[in-house]
Amino acid sequence: MNILITIILAVGLFFFLGGAIGILRFPDFYSRLHPAGKLDTMGLLMTMFAMSLYTAQSMTMGGILTALKIMLIVVFVFITSPTATHAIVDAGVRAGLSPWIKEETGTEHDLAT
Repeated sequence: MNILITIILAVGLFFFLGGAIGILRFPDFYSRLHPAGKLDTMGLLMTMFAMSLYTAQSMTMGGILTALKIMLIVVFVFITSPTATHAIVDAGVRAGLSPWIKEETGTEHDLAT
């Protein structure tokens, strides 16, 4: 069981790493929100699932209740993460932040310039 928990935890950390790299590599505010919203949520799901399996291993009432609480945290994040990402994008649009585009000649610029 510990090997399965370690594998699930490593997969979650891989998603967190992918999200961090995506945030650093993508060119603008809007495209950076994609890895921040998607990969961090999936990384949280995997790591929290591994933690809930670890705590439920003992098969005691306290361990099972703790595992259920951890899964409730995951449900809460799945509800709030898309809502928060939408609110951040809406704030960017209202502030007049323009998306990045790539020109035909291969040079990059912002719409605001």
